[in-house]
Amino acid sequence: MEINGEMEQRPVIDGPTNPVVSSLLSDMYQFTMAYAYWKAGKHLERAVFDLFFRKNPFGGEYTVFGGLGECIHFIANFKITEDEISFLRSTLPSSCEDGFFDYLRGIDCSDVEVYAISEGSVVFPRIPLMRVEGPIAVVQLLETPFLNLINYASLVATNAARHRFVAGKSKTLLEFGLRRAQGPDGAISASKYSYIGGFDATSNVLAGKLFGIPLRGTHSHAFVSSFMSPDEITAKTLPHSNGSDSCDDFVSLVQTWLSKLQSVESFRGSFSETSQSELAAFTSYALAFPNNFLALVDTYDVIRSGLPNFCAVALALHDLGYKANGIRLDSGDLAYLSVEARKFFCAIEKEFQIPSFGRMAITASNDLNEETLDALNKQGHEVNAFGIGTHLVTCYAQAALGCVFKLVEINDQPRIKLSEDVTKVSIPCKKRCYRLYGREGYPLVDIMTGENEPPPKVAERILCRHPFNESKRAYVVPQQVEELLKCYWPGNSGKEREPLPTLEKIREKCINHLNQMRPDHMRRLNPTPYKVSLPLSLSFSLSLEHMRRLNPTPYKVSVSAQLYDFIHLLWLSEAPVGELQ
Repeated sequence: MEINGEMEQRPVIDGPTNPVVSSLLSDMYQFTMAYAYWKAGKHLERAVFDLFFRKNPFGGEYTVFGGLGECIHFIANFKITEDEISFLRSTLPSSCEDGFFDYLRGIDCSDVEVYAISEGSVVFPRIPLMRVEGPIAVVQLLETPFLNLINYASLVATNAARHRFVAGKSKTLLEFGLRRAQGPDGAISASKYSYIGGFDATSNVLAGKLFGIPLRGTHSHAFVSSFMSPDEITAKTLPHSNGSDSCDDFVSLVQTWLSKLQSVESFRGSFSETSQSELAAFTSYALAFPNNFLALVDTYDVIRSGLPNFCAVALALHDLGYKANGIRLDSGDLAYLSVEARKFFCAIEKEFQIPSFGRMAITASNDLNEETLDALNKQGHEVNAFGIGTHLVTCYAQAALGCVFKLVEINDQPRIKLSEDVTKVSIPCKKRCYRLYGREGYPLVDIMTGENEPPPKVAERILCRHPFNESKRAYVVPQQVEELLKCYWPGNSGKEREPLPTLEKIREKCINHLNQMRPDHMRRLNPTPYKVSLPLSLSFSLSLEHMRRLNPTPYKVSVSAQLYDFIHLLWLSEAPVGELQ
């Protein structure tokens, strides 16, 4: 872009995280349509597409938007290489003319504009997550990669947010899904978007390197069972934490503490002889990581072996100025075992006068999901951290979000997609989108207006209408108005580009947005629909309100009165008129 006779130097934007994301990561019909557009001379016509979804996932009433940054990185580097053109020439019908491939050779996204909701935002059905404007052939080539980059990202971020909501704000959530994810890219994406959705750390080392996500990990059952006895440990020396001296035989110190535990009157009957192979493994691990000792205690028997062995090592570390991190439970009755472990730790704190030993961290894993977290909460437990894998990263409860990419305008002419299923009717024309907030700071409703309509104003009443149901409408007097769509890729338009935030900023936005939501919108079961569009004539009794809560409707957003009228006028003009005979 030229400013005052000089070319402005735009910052270079790196390509997508996964180099596989290229111009050919697309459906074949995008290229056949591109040729047909080119052949008809329509390829440069200015088109506007909305990317949105129709229904919130997991039976809930909200979604977390993820994947925008990857889309911008993709279009900033969009180019069809000679090798890719050669492949397309060999794949498309031989009737395709050479001029089309010359056209493909020269295209990029310099004439494309992208407006989007900020990544990490809480979003709702039908509101465009992205509005993409540009030459129709180019924009359609972006459709499939955009959907691919946003569908899973938003789904797993939402899944993570739902797990965070059930676990509670005080618990540490660890993403352990690498080995169960759908391939390497699924694993990397899951780590990134789980972190955005509220998880605290990941086991995925590459994700830690790429995105700066905190890493967690200790040892597996294999490490424990690989030891036979403490006699295997040859390097027994452990320096004191202050560096002043060292313990020449840490193994013997551990054995001494185990004997002390066995002699405590209150522990008699709980355990007698523990697994010496397990003790050897714990001791060896503590020698390797005295500042980060966390043990997996369920290889043999949690109560009779794992807990006392861990405590013997932890007490030996305490003698040398170190503080053990805690234990991990990976099987059994997690609620019961965590409670018993807490009792054991508290008894040791009291018996040996060791401050904070009773607050030792307890981590639980073992195929956890929303339902098991909820069940643990109802039973009562002492778990401080949860390691969640399969159900999180595979989005086991719902396979896909279902985002779509629909043409809403071409050459300044609004377009609409009709269907016998009203949920699949698109909302036409280039739109502006707003979130209206009430007195308590909660969002009340999202509203779409025509591009040239005046925006809603604070403290001024506005009529919000359901897009397709004429009886559902309500007046709203917003106390705050937030415009949702911002320009993240201006192309050559000269508009100011919204900078891409860091991963930490996106995560912070997500957490803040979730905290802004009304609690009843966040409930796992029977959430209140996110809307205020109700028949004006209805006067609700308590029983009707109760029924509404039990039977939420899927509609979540509204349109202005002017846009409502236009939708239905266009619908009537486009729908064919039947004839009865």
